[in-house]
Amino acid sequence: MARQRVLFLCPDNSTRSQIAEGFLRALAADRFEVQSAGPERRGIHPLAVTAMAERGIDISGHTSKLMLGLLQERWDYVIALYDPATERRPLFSGGAQRLDWFFPDPSRHTGIAEDRVEPFRVVRDDIAGRLCEWLAAQDG
Repeated sequence: MARQRVLFLCPDNSTRSQIAEGFLRALAADRFEVQSAGPERRGIHPLAVTAMAERGIDISGHTSKLMLGLLQERWDYVIALYDPATERRPLFSGGAQRLDWFFPDPSRHTGIAEDRVEPFRVVRDDIAGRLCEWLAAQDG
């Protein structure tokens, strides 16, 4: 049986979509083929790498991808991760089931790295929880 294809989108493809991609690969790589992308490419945020490493998931080898290169591919699910209060929803056309998950962008926090990593942990854990709920619904 072919794995379902999931594309995570966020405005910059540096943190939230990378975290979601890493978790889904770790939790269900046998069931899903997963990618992440965005309308911009900013590279992977080092604090996202740190936060995920704390959970035993290495995303340091991930790359930031432009969604333009993935528009023509077939996706079963396109999941947008963004903050509607401060960001525009990444637009994506196609026949995929579209989901919007709202998470703040932790990279907007300023200060020293020790203070800035906490918002990344919060978003990481919120994304993990949301993915676990979504996976349970897929099984149901």
